[in-house]
Amino acid sequence: MLPGKTIERIRVLHSDVLRQPSRDFSARLKGRDFEAVHRRGKNIVARLSGGGVLVVNLGMSGRLVLVRDEAQTTHPAVRFTLSAGPPLVYDDVRRFGALEVMDESEWAVRDHRLGPEPLSSSFTARGLHADLSRSVSPIRSWLLDQRRVAGIGNIYANEALHLAGIHPQRPAKSLSEHEARRLHRAIRRTLSSAVDNRGTTLRDYRDSSGIPGNNASKLLVYGRDQEPCSHCSTRIHRFVFGNRAAFCCPNCQPVGVSSSNG
Repeated sequence: MLPGKTIERIRVLHSDVLRQPSRDFSARLKGRDFEAVHRRGKNIVARLSGGGVLVVNLGMSGRLVLVRDEAQTTHPAVRFTLSAGPPLVYDDVRRFGALEVMDESEWAVRDHRLGPEPLSSSFTARGLHADLSRSVSPIRSWLLDQRRVAGIGNIYANEALHLAGIHPQRPAKSLSEHEARRLHRAIRRTLSSAVDNRGTTLRDYRDSSGIPGNNASKLLVYGRDQEPCSHCSTRIHRFVFGNRAAFCCPNCQPVGVSSSNG
């Protein structure tokens, strides 16, 4: 939908979503054509004519919308007037996202720092176990580190660990090869389900059409503190570490003990 269109004008409504000065951001975009758009981790990456790259990190509630009706957006932050069709708007209720323009070499450095895509062929169970074996970090924290695996957020880390029967605070290196294989399958299953259901809306998230995601009803542990586990009926436990909420079933995910759940 975007390739072939030219960015004719940029209007920055809220500069706090930019990682560079508004004037520099606009100057590096004006007159550029969109050549290709893809996703890398939690980023939307738009390659532009002349070697430019527009990188959009959506944060918790950001989205890019081709606005045919102003009612499609509620918190516009950046508006791009295009050579054809409706304007492209970066809309973000909480403004935790970020936009940045860089050249190909700058993006290559950033891209190299990210881990493998969890739904790609480069993300293997064997490689996962090898990487885990070198870290003493709690496994939930390890999964959230974008340098380890790209694109996994807190909701899906908790869900995958529950499916795999692994406690979120287990040291990464304590996982056996069998557990790593189980976690690998759980990560792929969790993310594939979320994609099929258009994401998880707990409060603010909307897709590019303005429609809430359907995945919240599929969550097994996240946000279900004190509700019964769907596997064993034990009450789900919520606790905080690493400044993030974690959720698990104490029976299916015992601390330091392998479980057959998932």
